[in-house]
Amino acid sequence: MKKILVTGAAGFIGFHLAKKLLDIGFEVVGIDNVNKYYDIDLKYNRLRELGIEREAAEKFHQKTQSSTGLSFTFIRVNLEDREHLPKIFAEYNFEQVCNLAAQAGVRYSIKNPEAYIDSNVVGFLNLLECCRHNGVKHLVYASSSSVYGQNEKVPFSVEDNVDHPISLYAATKKSNELMAHTYSHLFGIKTTGLRFFTVYGPWGRPDMAMFLFTDAIVKGEPIKVFNNGDLERDFTYIDDIVEGILKIINSKKEITTANYSLYNIGNSKPVKLMDFIQEIEKQLDLKAKKEMYPMQPGDVSKTWADVDSLKEDFDYNPNTPVETGVKNFITWYKDYYKC
Repeated sequence: MKKILVTGAAGFIGFHLAKKLLDIGFEVVGIDNVNKYYDIDLKYNRLRELGIEREAAEKFHQKTQSSTGLSFTFIRVNLEDREHLPKIFAEYNFEQVCNLAAQAGVRYSIKNPEAYIDSNVVGFLNLLECCRHNGVKHLVYASSSSVYGQNEKVPFSVEDNVDHPISLYAATKKSNELMAHTYSHLFGIKTTGLRFFTVYGPWGRPDMAMFLFTDAIVKGEPIKVFNNGDLERDFTYIDDIVEGILKIINSKKEITTANYSLYNIGNSKPVKLMDFIQEIEKQLDLKAKKEMYPMQPGDVSKTWADVDSLKEDFDYNPNTPVETGVKNFITWYKDYYKC
């Protein structure tokens, strides 16, 4: 049985990845600090789906086995914990690590920059050191489309210059890519960075557009539409993201002799924000009350992923239409919130 560490296991993407890995026979150790950036009940309920009860998950540094018979162990710990994280690596001897833990959010990085340095920079360094000293064969880690900043060339390519981030969140993600490159060069660690593009779907984050819009419309509250609605996003459904990650994890193909690789992972089909809102309205059979706002600091007008290299190297094939993805999210939302 293959053994893998998934960081951010109580988070949106981490939860879905852990669940899929368990379904196909991996032994998964998940870690998360379950911080209060957004509703922790949602995080604990994701863990419950993996067989970890809240009472156990609330305790730091305690190992908890899934109660459902799944090969899943959960440990609550901070990435930047230099005492306990190395002990986890030493105990489990992971073959691969998938780092999805991070302090997320562009706008929140303006309010609380320290959280981003602690988790995304100090924590990532600690993770790299643990990989270095414990023989990890492959580190897959989350970067972000935010690194492209105000890049006007579309679609966004990993070959584009990304030296001018416009949010601290983006700067920390760019730093992760540089740090991974350094460790691949110095210590021969195979690293694969993935720049995620606007991931959405069931169990999604409450600070993301899909959740915010649906929640407000259901409650009869106005939705905030930034840049007066003149935005486009490469909305990518969670199942397509997870399938892409799995192809990388399971691949035996040597893509580069330098051990370091970097990819966009998105849908590669930008959707106008107003069209996205219209699809939510259609699926809910409700009309949104829209409040128009100017562009927000740190935000960008358009994202569009060039995923040709991921398709070529790993047969990546995102195929979930926005209509299907929105419908699936709303079905989950109504069931979860009993509305």
